[in-house]
Amino acid sequence: MHIEDTSPENNFLHKIGAMPSIKQLSLTGCGLNGTLHTQGFCGLTNLRLLDMSNNNLKGTLPECFYNFTSLENLDLSSNQLSGDVSALKSLTSLVELRLSNNYFKIPSSLEPFFNLSKLKHFHADNNTIYIESEMQPLAPRFQLNLISLSSCGDVGQFPHILFHQHDLRQVYLSNNNFREGFPNWLLNNNANLERLVLAKSSLQGHFELPFLPHTDLSYLDVSENSFYTNLPIDIGEKLPSLSFLNMSKNQFHGSIPSSIGDMNFLEALDLSNNQLSGGLPEHLTMGCFSLTSLALSNNKLQGQMFSSNVNLTKLRKLHLDGNHFSGKIPDSLSNCSFLSTLDLSNNVLSGEIPMWMENMSSLSTLDLSNNELSGDIPRWMGSMSNLEEIVMANNHLEGPFPKEFCHLNDLKLLDLSVNNISGRLPSCFSPLWISQVHLSRNKLEGALTNVFHNSTSLVTLDLSNNHLTGKIPRWIGNLSRLSFLLLNNNHFEGGIPIQLCKLGKLSLIDLSNNNLSGTIPPCLKITALNEISQEYVRYVTDIAQAPSSFSIDEPIEFRVKSMSYSYKGILLTYLSGIDLSCNKLTGEIPSEVKNLRNIYALNLSHNNLIGPIPPAFSNLKQIESLDLSHNNLSGKIPPQLVGLYRLSYFSVAYNNLSGSTPAWTAQFATFDESSYVGNPLLCGDPLKDCSTSGPSASLLPKASTENGLIDMISFYVTFVVSYVMAILSIACVLYINPYWRQAWFYYVGSISNCCYYFLEDHILPKRLHCGNM
Repeated sequence: MHIEDTSPENNFLHKIGAMPSIKQLSLTGCGLNGTLHTQGFCGLTNLRLLDMSNNNLKGTLPECFYNFTSLENLDLSSNQLSGDVSALKSLTSLVELRLSNNYFKIPSSLEPFFNLSKLKHFHADNNTIYIESEMQPLAPRFQLNLISLSSCGDVGQFPHILFHQHDLRQVYLSNNNFREGFPNWLLNNNANLERLVLAKSSLQGHFELPFLPHTDLSYLDVSENSFYTNLPIDIGEKLPSLSFLNMSKNQFHGSIPSSIGDMNFLEALDLSNNQLSGGLPEHLTMGCFSLTSLALSNNKLQGQMFSSNVNLTKLRKLHLDGNHFSGKIPDSLSNCSFLSTLDLSNNVLSGEIPMWMENMSSLSTLDLSNNELSGDIPRWMGSMSNLEEIVMANNHLEGPFPKEFCHLNDLKLLDLSVNNISGRLPSCFSPLWISQVHLSRNKLEGALTNVFHNSTSLVTLDLSNNHLTGKIPRWIGNLSRLSFLLLNNNHFEGGIPIQLCKLGKLSLIDLSNNNLSGTIPPCLKITALNEISQEYVRYVTDIAQAPSSFSIDEPIEFRVKSMSYSYKGILLTYLSGIDLSCNKLTGEIPSEVKNLRNIYALNLSHNNLIGPIPPAFSNLKQIESLDLSHNNLSGKIPPQLVGLYRLSYFSVAYNNLSGSTPAWTAQFATFDESSYVGNPLLCGDPLKDCSTSGPSASLLPKASTENGLIDMISFYVTFVVSYVMAILSIACVLYINPYWRQAWFYYVGSISNCCYYFLEDHILPKRLHCGNM
């Protein structure tokens, strides 16, 4: 009887409990609650199969299991059952036992199952395995084919039951804490072993292979351990039948053994995140002709990437990033025509992007970032219709943005930042499915016309540090999924478009260092991702961590606490901020700022804002950085701001504020005079004492609106006449005395040079200095 993913009627098990002839009962995913004691199945003593997995059963195992001597297959996985498993020790007919994902406490000797002589498959992942205080003198009567004890906690050592097994074919022991060396005795004792998974199991020391070649082992995973030794030079001879080998995230060093080339059946090889050095053995690239995936990322490999002889014609994924490979991208890679993922980033590759890459019609992910590649971005890339991710940031690429990219309809990620790409962005470039665009730190110019206007899946748009002009386009309000908008350090002008207020998922807005004018839209808002639906948070997180085929963390720069920081990956989901600094914004700070409740950073400095600081700032309980400096704000600093307990950077310097500074307590006791400098009418800690300060603003003399003490017309006439007389006097003296004339011109030349270098060092990069304040 099979009832799956359906809620049975009340007392269903009690009704069938009177039917002892039932031999199979499957109730997986039926929403069963309560304990096994109350389910009413104890009368089904003739059962051979019982499956109650994926329910909400709790409590311990009932003693009636003693009567199920005919049971051959028992599955209680994915419940909330607990206690010991001694109630199962009489199931002498049991062949397969599944107890995974519960709270059972199981002895490492598996002593309760010693008499189950027919037991072949045992699954107990995600339970607690413990070492008994006294070792069991007897050996079990069973010989397992499969044992799976992954994620069972701080076991401390390999279960002793394994020393008595000689017919194992599959062993899964990952995510444990064994603190032992590689169990080569498992291979010596089990000649038929096919799969051995020991990932993330706190294994350490040397990696020693079995004495004799093991010809049946096809799958070996020892990733994320602490092996610190050379890779065995005879690994290919000892394990010739491997089709999958993962030794990543260890501390292996030395060179890659050429004997790996003897593994003719090897399909996937991952040696990434170690300390391997030297080059890539030619015997590997010729002998492992079955390889479909090769990952050697984040090692110390160097020299030419490949020799001229490569026989990896079945290769689909190649990760060689994070090494010291140099020279050009090798032409021998052109034989790998089925590549779908090519990651050569973070090396020292030079030269141009080779033309043969155009023939890789299956390529969907290309990452060449952080190299020294030069030349134009190839126009033929626009014909590679399967491309979904192009990452070529931080190179020396130049020339215009290819108009042919308009044909890349499946593009999801584009990162060409930190290059020398010039010209305009073509208005036809608006991929429907693109989610990330990073074009910062290039030489792009012109206005944003219709580019990206149909890219409604955009989450990140980073066009910062270019020479873009014109107004921020209104179509930006159609990008309903946009979370990160960075247009800073360009030449945009006009007002901040009111259409930004339509974007309900914005987390980060950086429009700083432009020529924007007008007022701050009162409706402008940002929404921290933890306020949005969890479905959208997962959507953004997936994009930030793994856009599709492999993990890419694209950094975003944002100025916080007067310094520029780089954020990427999961951190972006916690970042929320607005930076409108270094523009020409006017008007008052809108009182609606109180709606930015979960904002992390707000920078409105270096504008022409007037009026008081809104007391509503006290509602921003999550804010850590607040910069209102270099404006024309007036009035008093709201004393309520002392309630911003997370505030770690605060500046209202160079305004027209008056009165007393906020109480020198809590976070405000950490702010020094630099937070208030340039406000002569301010007093109080950490400035001068208010009791000894000068007269208040109300007592200062007002400017006269009638005839003043000085006749301004007479003043201007006298000043001009005196200035002309002084110039003529100097000219006469220099004309009469040649020695003084020569000294004068020498002095003028020196002053000119000083002024030139002062302008070059201080005035010309004013935009940059504005951003660094």
